[in-house]
Amino acid sequence: MFLPIALLRALVALIQWLPLRTGARLGRFGGALAWWVDRRHRRVALTNLAQALPELSKEQRLAIARENFRRIGENYVCALKTACMSPADLAKHVEWVNIVESLPTDGRSIIGAVGHFGNFELFASASAVAPGWRWATTYRALPDPRLNGLLQSVRNRSGIRFFERRSEARRLREFLREGRAMLGLLSDQHAGDRGLWLPFLGHDCSCSAAPALFAARYRAPLCVGICFRTALARWRVEVVAMISTTEPDGTRRSAEAITSDINRHFEAAIRRDPANWFWVHRRWKPISRWQAQVAAGEAPSGESGEEGA
Repeated sequence: MFLPIALLRALVALIQWLPLRTGARLGRFGGALAWWVDRRHRRVALTNLAQALPELSKEQRLAIARENFRRIGENYVCALKTACMSPADLAKHVEWVNIVESLPTDGRSIIGAVGHFGNFELFASASAVAPGWRWATTYRALPDPRLNGLLQSVRNRSGIRFFERRSEARRLREFLREGRAMLGLLSDQHAGDRGLWLPFLGHDCSCSAAPALFAARYRAPLCVGICFRTALARWRVEVVAMISTTEPDGTRRSAEAITSDINRHFEAAIRRDPANWFWVHRRWKPISRWQAQVAAGEAPSGESGEEGA
């Protein structure tokens, strides 16, 4: 296993040495190649598109899927490069919109629901535009500790804090309670057997309740963030909405209602640029027994153990 890890380290070093636009073109070429050789994920993408965007013609969906593979390749390569770029160099390629404006003026922590849009790893670099704030997210460690260490060594260069979901829950709680922290949670993909069963792009699926639950637990504001690709190796990272966690009378909104609002903003971002989302994930999986019981009113709802991705 040592040789593959060594080769991966060399590949990462090469990508980080290349100019960003050169790396983006290399990634797009790799994505185009993957379109032809990765039959399984090609089939998943086309199936997802046919289900979620049936109003488009077969030719339109095919064009979106092919471009999506190129975008994914571009995003992977660019994420390795942007992770090691200085704020000044990054500013030439990234437009930050509503990031600072969304932060609480009273110093409370804030929760961000983000999705697999564009180079979403750029959210890890947002601390450059908000001095004095600490940024964090959760992750699930890879089974191979050496591969996991390589991935985290790349991510940690951004200065963001990464908390392992299964082993560092206590540290994450302490981090948020100290205030002036932004926790970003990837919450647009299948959330497992205990996720909330809600509609997304016209079809029911398992949705992560993590942003809603964290916002309620820490009485924190909740926002939705999207990374839009605007050109080759150029992005617009934007807080597109603030989600209310309480009703007008001050009572707490349900996790289902909050998550449905988040889904609507994700849907709008997908329709704005369909090729910008991660279509190769099996988003719509069969309902679990627990989710069916909740839907039938036979089990308590809004109690998901998911904490984002």
